[in-house]
Amino acid sequence: MFVGGSIISSVEFHANMSLVIFMSKCPLACRYCHNVELLDDDSEKSFEEIRQEIDSSADFLDAVVISGGEPLVQTDAVIEILTYVRRIGLKTKLDTSGIYPDKLKKILDLNLLDFISLDVKAPFSKYRKITGADIGLEVKKSMDLINSYGVHLEIRTTFVPTLHTKEDIMNIVDEIKSDVYTIQQFRNRNVLDPALEKVEVPNPHDLAELAGEIKPNFNGIVKVKSAEFGEQVI
Repeated sequence: MFVGGSIISSVEFHANMSLVIFMSKCPLACRYCHNVELLDDDSEKSFEEIRQEIDSSADFLDAVVISGGEPLVQTDAVIEILTYVRRIGLKTKLDTSGIYPDKLKKILDLNLLDFISLDVKAPFSKYRKITGADIGLEVKKSMDLINSYGVHLEIRTTFVPTLHTKEDIMNIVDEIKSDVYTIQQFRNRNVLDPALEKVEVPNPHDLAELAGEIKPNFNGIVKVKSAEFGEQVI
């Protein structure tokens, strides 16, 4: 399996100490992507190596998070890891762009997930502008699937000042249904589009103000995630 690395984190699965495994490969070309090194990375690890990494940390872990890249490019590998994590009694989380609803359904049918973070990158009708691909309806299918299975769902949007407007965020909130909606602060380092390196990082106070404006229209928890303050519940 293609794996770009891993970290131990206390923030990727709320209130749980997690091992985050970054699966390589992604077919999208999001201009603000900050995991550029994973897009075409050919670094390989065997399942046995992943299992040993999980086992060596298991005594102080609550969960394992599968992130990327887009993990569902390697669906069978993801299922193999999640099945093992379930077997040893840890919680599970998947980070996904939602572009493969059929592959996601395969995992949901196996009851392998406690929590999913779904990146909604734009209003569903404006996906081509952000990703270069008109795949908004596939992402909506994934969202609807997750909600139908009752898995805890966080939807998150990275706010890029030159790509998103306040109206875009308002429109996203009108289109989504989830337990949590998180506005993430754009970071201008190590991005796919070099032009975005000159874009100013959004002020976290401005993001919090925007989150406060959308909160009355969202039936769930609203958060802001920034480098300065971490995760803030609005």
